[in-house]
Amino acid sequence: MRGRSLAAAALVAAVGFSPVLPAQAGGPLSGAPAAALRLARQPLAADDGWAAAGTGTTGGSAADAAHTFVVHNRAELVAALSGEAAPRIVLVDGRFSMSVDADGKPLGCTDYADPGYDLAAFLQAYDPAVWGRAAKPSGPLEEARVRSAKRQGDQIKINVPSDTTVIGINGARIEHGSMIIGNVHNVIVRNIEFTDAADCFPAWDPTDGATGNWNSLYDLVSLTGATNVWLDHNTFSDGNNHDAAQPVYFDRPYQVHDGASDIIRGSDLVTVSYNNYYDHDKTMLIGSTDTPGVDVGKLRVTVHHNRFGNVIQRAPRVRFGQVDIYDNLYIATDEEYGYSLGVGFESSIYAENNYFLRSADLGDGDLIKYWKGTRITAKGTLVQVGSRLPTPVDLVAAYNAAYDPDFAPDAGWAPTLRTRLDPTLLVPVIVKAAAGSRRLGV
Repeated sequence: MRGRSLAAAALVAAVGFSPVLPAQAGGPLSGAPAAALRLARQPLAADDGWAAAGTGTTGGSAADAAHTFVVHNRAELVAALSGEAAPRIVLVDGRFSMSVDADGKPLGCTDYADPGYDLAAFLQAYDPAVWGRAAKPSGPLEEARVRSAKRQGDQIKINVPSDTTVIGINGARIEHGSMIIGNVHNVIVRNIEFTDAADCFPAWDPTDGATGNWNSLYDLVSLTGATNVWLDHNTFSDGNNHDAAQPVYFDRPYQVHDGASDIIRGSDLVTVSYNNYYDHDKTMLIGSTDTPGVDVGKLRVTVHHNRFGNVIQRAPRVRFGQVDIYDNLYIATDEEYGYSLGVGFESSIYAENNYFLRSADLGDGDLIKYWKGTRITAKGTLVQVGSRLPTPVDLVAAYNAAYDPDFAPDAGWAPTLRTRLDPTLLVPVIVKAAAGSRRLGV
């Protein structure tokens, strides 16, 4: 005990406070190096994207000893994020799953299923040949599916309060969880790998598109009504549970994954930096509806120095917001690739110094897509095809030459909140070396 006390005293002297853990966690120095605690006190730098606007983003940097935690499992994480409103720091130590019971035993889809739910019966009842395509499913089987989904959601969701910093240490990875940053402000999430927030009970919507679609519920990280949020140096993927391996029902893929980091419902002043997105479909949706409402004048987001490695779409897809997208690395070589930049309803995208590596069967105009929006500034773009040398490309001109309607090559605004703009040619080197979790030295 004397050795621990001396070590704790040294830590207090080094960083100015002593971390206090939830009762079920280990000792105060368990996996909490002084470097991690210093990092947790670090706010977003001035001018580093939209999240630096307004009051800026400091997260839990002002947390006192009673609101500083090291967590090693689901129960400890939930406890650390609960309780009275106060600035808090949560260090996520190591790898764990959110899909476990109170004793830490893994839970599967059968554990969440309502007694009234049966997939085979659901498929039989709502087959378009039987149910039709004019209305969404209703009745006892659909109600049982909804109850099942709620049971899963109650277990895997991670609700983050205002004035919080969550930082991963020792190779932090949260599996089968969905972090919700909802109707809160001033949140920082850094250095965590998020994998496989698979929905066990996707919803069937026969009215979605011409042929219907399966839609899943859980994002790896979801911002809804959130302001001043910084997502930095995280990794997002489906893990080993790839969408391509899912079955096909009603001639449509059984989609079990939703967004990687969606930003919706009036969220505003967000910076997404140095993250690694890979092996995912619906990557980053900024704005979830074309209907004017809470999103108007909001959804101001900066996306810089991220790696988008063979994600299929939405990197990002934007509605309404003024979104600054610069110094990102895009790898578009997978045969399932759809597009990278989605120009959505009333959006204003400013894309600068982005680097695209694409396969030869794609055109430069395929890197962006029309989603009822018209305004996009795209400058400083380099495109590399296979092993060839990169060449400058005017993305808007390339799109307009291949598709209709034409984009207007002016977003109508110019960003000012940037700390650095790297030359496009250096983007692959910088991003490969720095983006993703396990890059911050803790």
